[in-house]
This record gives sequence, structure tokens and C-alpha cells, in this order.
Amino acid sequence: MSMATRLRLENIVKEYPGCRANDGIDLVVEAGEIHALLGENGAGKSTLMKVIYGVVQPDEGRIIWNGHPVTVDSPARARELGIGMVFQHFSLFETLTVAENIALNLPADETRDRRQLEQRIRDVSERYGMALDPRRYVSTLSMGERQRVEIVRCLIQESTLLILDEPTSVLTPQEVRVLFQTLRQLAKEGCSILFISHKLEEVRALCDNATVLRQGRVSGDCRPAEVSATEIARLMVGDDTPISTQVGESEPGALLLSVEGLSWRTDDPFGTSLSDIRFSLREGEIVGIAGVAGNGQEELLKALSGEIRLSGHAIRFAGTAIDGLAPQERRRLGMAVVPEERLGRGAVPSMSLASNALLTASGQGLVAHGLIRYPKVRAFSREVIRRFGVRCVSEDSSAASLSGGNLQKYILGREALQNPKLLIASHPTWGVDVGSAVAIHEALVALRDQGAAILLISEDLDELYQLCNRMGALCHGRLSPLVPTAGLSIERLGQWMAGDFPQEVSDAAA
Repeated sequence: MSMATRLRLENIVKEYPGCRANDGIDLVVEAGEIHALLGENGAGKSTLMKVIYGVVQPDEGRIIWNGHPVTVDSPARARELGIGMVFQHFSLFETLTVAENIALNLPADETRDRRQLEQRIRDVSERYGMALDPRRYVSTLSMGERQRVEIVRCLIQESTLLILDEPTSVLTPQEVRVLFQTLRQLAKEGCSILFISHKLEEVRALCDNATVLRQGRVSGDCRPAEVSATEIARLMVGDDTPISTQVGESEPGALLLSVEGLSWRTDDPFGTSLSDIRFSLREGEIVGIAGVAGNGQEELLKALSGEIRLSGHAIRFAGTAIDGLAPQERRRLGMAVVPEERLGRGAVPSMSLASNALLTASGQGLVAHGLIRYPKVRAFSREVIRRFGVRCVSEDSSAASLSGGNLQKYILGREALQNPKLLIASHPTWGVDVGSAVAIHEALVALRDQGAAILLISEDLDELYQLCNRMGALCHGRLSPLVPTAGLSIERLGQWMAGDFPQEVSDAAA
């Protein structure tokens, strides 16, 4: 196939107050090419995507589309040109059908004949191996199927450039394989794909070329199949940042947490009920729970942390049934929690870092006789900042003023410095750059080595395989067996993430 240049960006500059998000970026995407855009958080990837898709306008530079300079002043204009985008957080209405969601983006004359539209959806989705039933409600679809709706919506609009933002973060390994087959077929037919990801092995398997951004500039281009993941990571972070964690063996100790027959029904139509969950945790081990988002991870965290109260004796911690205890009482027993949402649940955005430390660490001698000991609070907060390399002005900085990675290090450090017996961490490195992720992993391993038990809920399978002694998967509120990581193949874990495991669950270490 003759290569024609589909998209060329020349010297794109986008400035926000106090930050040059894009600083003279050049990028070329050929027709039929799968091109990766890589970089840490804050490197400028999202801003560049928004420029291409017409969400924001560049301050300088040119966009050349199929050889002609264009002004992309809105997403509607981008779609008109043939640029489609699938965002990391899908923009679908759960209470509408697949066909109704797709119709929303199409011109009125293409949606009047509903039956004809449904047939188009069937034809396009089957042609690219992404079968969809146009009449199903989005609320009944898995994350992988929802992503198909987004991609088919772009294809029905005859997009010739598809921008995918972290498309595999919500998929099982099997769904990733299907997605990659679809993308290769699209590319073969001349569609260009811009693939944003932090999963370097996936980029190596799929992409023809990669452009790496660092601090708003292009730090390098490469052919991913011809270089190692380590070399790509070096382009992303520079030479002086460690890019992996050494995890030694650990010998688990006494039983610390046992969960037997934990069930809970949700009232939320989009929530997930928990069904007969059973597992145990020992001192000095990291146990992982994999799963696609929305399968009960948040509900399980809340049941363990005390945000959801239960009646009965399903959860025993350090020999005590804690089902009815409030979060504060569970903390007193030695439980610490790092929730998935940093701003809002992990920290109060408008409050200072020092005040945010007080929220969960008041039991560390920060309060005496009902009075807050501010010098102690500030000293504790400064120690978290120092030990975890949190980049901020001081402990008086508001939580909202920190980058995601730095706030995450602060929240994790705040919990770790309380020397918990049990730490429950949900997606601790989600959206965090390589350097911060290494710091967070090292903190988890250090806690484990001090004898703490860690329950790690994550969608990042590499992270789970790297850190965990045992692991399993959560699907539709049911938990698979938790088995030694060394003997669990990625294929089997993928099946478990899709719910394919025996109903009668036995916990391998119980």
C-alpha cells in the first residue's frame, strides 16, 4: 500500500497559565499506520489529543490533514474531516440502547430509518470482529462491549483516523487480543490509528511507530518492535529515574484477615452486589485482586473499610469480627485504606496536606484531650513529604495543587507511616508516571517486609504479577480462588476476569 501522510502536526504550542503543555510538537501519522503516543502523566499527550480532536485550539502551529492545512475548531469539525476519538472514560448513556447511542452522533437523515441503522451497526461490527446487538441497553454491556460501541460509532462515521486513549485499561487479556485484531484489520484497509498507552509491551506488539513526549516536547521516535520496553521507558522518564522495583521473596506469617461468606446487595442500578466472597490474608504478604472496572472492586473496598456496614460475622480482622465497626474503629485496630479516587475520597481537595494527614492519622498522637496538636500534625506531614519524595511547595499546599502522582504518593505515605497491620490499596498507581509508580511499589514492598498484609486491587496486570504472592479476580461481585502468582497463567487469569471460574471457591492459603 502506498503510504500517504494522513496527519501532520507542525510546531504545536499550547500554553496554560504557568504551564506549557505542548512546546513545539511535530508529529506525522501515515495512512494505514498504527502510531503510538507515549509519555508520562503531564507529558502533554492529552493536550495534543484535544488539539487534534478540536476540543482545544493551539496557540501556535499548523494541522495538515491529507495534505491540506485545516482549522479544527470543534469535535464536530474533527468528525466531519474523518477524525474519531474513543476516550478513556466512555461517553455513553447507560439507559439507551447501542443503536440510540450511535444515532446521537450521526446526522438526522442517517438515523430516521432505525432498521437501516441497526443493520449498518450489525454489518460494521461483524466485519471487524466486534459483534454488537444494536438493541441491547448499554447498562447490560461489559466494558469491552462498551468500547466496541465507541469504536463502531467512529467507524459508522467513516473515520480515517481513530484516536484511542488508554484503550486496554478496561479490558481482559482476551478482549485486548480481539481489539488488536480489529485495529490491524482497520489499518490494513487504510485507517490510521493513534494509540495512547502506558503499557509498553502492548505498544511493542501492536504499533508500527511511536512518538514519545516528555515535558511537552518530543523526546524521541522509535519503531517499538525493534527496541526494548526499557529503552522506550528511558525516552519517557530520562536517565536518572529508576524504572522497575526489585521484589524479593517473602514468607507469610500468621492469619490476619479472614472473610467468609461476605454478601451485600446494592440499591444503585449501576452498582455491583457482592456474592459470597471468601478469602484470607496473612501477615507479610501482598495479595492481588484483578478485574475489569465495575465488577465490585469499589463495593468490596467499602465493605472492608467500613464505609458499608454489615451485620453478622463475615469479616474477622486480628481475631475480631469487624462487620459492624465504623472506619475509625477499624483504623484503631490497624487497618489503613488507599481508595481509588484520590481527590474527594483519598483527600479533600481544598484542604492543606497537613489537614489531610490529620483526617486519617489523628490516632498517631496528633490529638490530645480532644485538642489538635498542630506542630505534631505539621511534622507528620513533612515526614510523609520527605520520605515519599512528594513534590509540593510545603505541607500547607492544598491537595488539589499537586499532580496526580504526587498526591498519590502523599496519600500512600500518610497511610504507610501509621505502620498499619493491613493496608488495602485500590489502583494505587492508576494514571501515575513511571517514577512515582516505582516509589509506590517500593513502599508497598517495604510495608510487607515489616510484616503488614496488603490487599492490592488493581487493573494493571503487570503490577499484580510483579508484586503479589497470591492473586485472583473479581467478576460481577464474585471472587475467584486466590492462588500463588507463580502458577497462574495470564490466560487463566483472563478467564477468571471474565467470570469463568468454579462457583465453589476454595482459598488456596486458608
